[in-house]
Amino acid sequence: MEYKEIQLRYGQVNHFSELNPEDKVLFEKAIEAMRNAYAPYSKFKVGAAVALANGQTVIGSNQENIAYPSGLCAERVALFSAGAIYPGVAVKTIVVVADPLDVRATVSPCGSCRQVVMEYQRLHKNPIRMLTGAMNGPVTIIENANFLLPLAFFDAGLTNPAND
Repeated sequence: MEYKEIQLRYGQVNHFSELNPEDKVLFEKAIEAMRNAYAPYSKFKVGAAVALANGQTVIGSNQENIAYPSGLCAERVALFSAGAIYPGVAVKTIVVVADPLDVRATVSPCGSCRQVVMEYQRLHKNPIRMLTGAMNGPVTIIENANFLLPLAFFDAGLTNPAND
């Protein structure tokens, strides 16, 4: 048996005010989106802002539903909206901001959101940067979605060779 390793590479700043001007504006848009989250059950508000290759920004917030798990995470709301409004336009960066009870809490996308980010990255053959953090805490910077989900599903895994 051969063992292999998967490495995770990320950057971190103590507060979003330390980000470059473009990322700081995107972070502020994600905070604005977070304030519009519908989270009456979890009380965990999340906002996302997606920067597209055409210069447009699309925002989203988590939308809960009493018929759990019918709601959607902020990341998927923003990405699906971007795909619907600007089909074929690559995603450059996505910022995800949460308002957790503890600002030291790790803010990280769920597995479903990671898979969706990977899908958009593969679709457009363009690395997607992701910044995640609490509104008043540290911000994690990931330069490529591959670091988020190194063993993601791929198209080839869904193809049935008997049907080719």
